[in-house]
Amino acid sequence: MRPATLDKIEQAVRKVFAGFDANEVTMAQIAKSANVSLQTLYKYFGDKQTLFYTIMDIVLGRLAARIMDHLQGIDSVQDRLRKTLWVCFDFVDSHPDAVMVLSSVSASRIRNIAIYENKELIGAFLAVLEDGQNRGVLNDTVPLHILFDVFMGFISRLGLMHTIRQTETPLNAEFDALFVILWRAISKPDA
Repeated sequence: MRPATLDKIEQAVRKVFAGFDANEVTMAQIAKSANVSLQTLYKYFGDKQTLFYTIMDIVLGRLAARIMDHLQGIDSVQDRLRKTLWVCFDFVDSHPDAVMVLSSVSASRIRNIAIYENKELIGAFLAVLEDGQNRGVLNDTVPLHILFDVFMGFISRLGLMHTIRQTETPLNAEFDALFVILWRAISKPDA
């Protein structure tokens, strides 16, 4: 598939799924919005769910690549987490439709989006958190997955509500104050 065609399909999926309940979306709506034939969608994706999960994986894959890039070359755990949070908030601000679409995925289906099973990304992020525990700057009384869930939950909730409220000010405009809140939640209490 030509990259330009895939881009049109991605834009259509984000637009159509963000505006309708996923059960109401049809392949015909997506084809029309993308200005491609229904045959093209079925040829490359097979069905609506595969199309949806493939496109969301592409969108989140770009975010993952940015996160991985920003985790490199910074020694301070706090600075690596700051940069990761900034990249995630930037994603929320630049992809509000994707935030809405992702919020509609049921918990039982979230793992159908391949990036959620990306061991390299998850492993790299958990390594940052483990490094923080080992250095004595992150809370070490809870397992790593709890710190990970707090971090991701913070982003998810703020991102979703920011999008639902249609807030015009970017999340990163309040970044320093928001990072302080998150840091207090995951840092070692006496650090």
